[in-house]
Amino acid sequence: MIDIATEVFSIVSAEVRKKYPKIYMTGEYVKSPPSFPCVSLIETDNQVYRNTRDSGCIENHAQVLYEVNVYSNKTSGKKTECKAIIALIDSKMEALGFTRTLMNPVPNEEDATVYRMVARYRAIVSKNKTIYRR
Repeated sequence: MIDIATEVFSIVSAEVRKKYPKIYMTGEYVKSPPSFPCVSLIETDNQVYRNTRDSGCIENHAQVLYEVNVYSNKTSGKKTECKAIIALIDSKMEALGFTRTLMNPVPNEEDATVYRMVARYRAIVSKNKTIYRR
């Protein structure tokens, strides 16, 4: 299996923490963030890219999907904070070679006082971990 989840998380979180040193970043789903602002960056899909399998049924590329959730609970400006954080992540994911397929605000059903935005990114990754836009 081609796995770049740790590398992607490390690169993106390092970039975000430069601007938001106290941000809570995780590579797992967060039902209720322990602190704010919060970002979860999760690889939600990793499947063999069948177009490049060879006769030995060897996985040469994987098609991956990442989901980013950004949470803010500021009394004033939580939407602005989420948008700024997600814009920073978006530029880093694009620089890595990912294509954004979705970016929307999502009602946070656990706590309506928390603003939440979600984005999804796709790419094809080779077995030597080169990322290609889809």
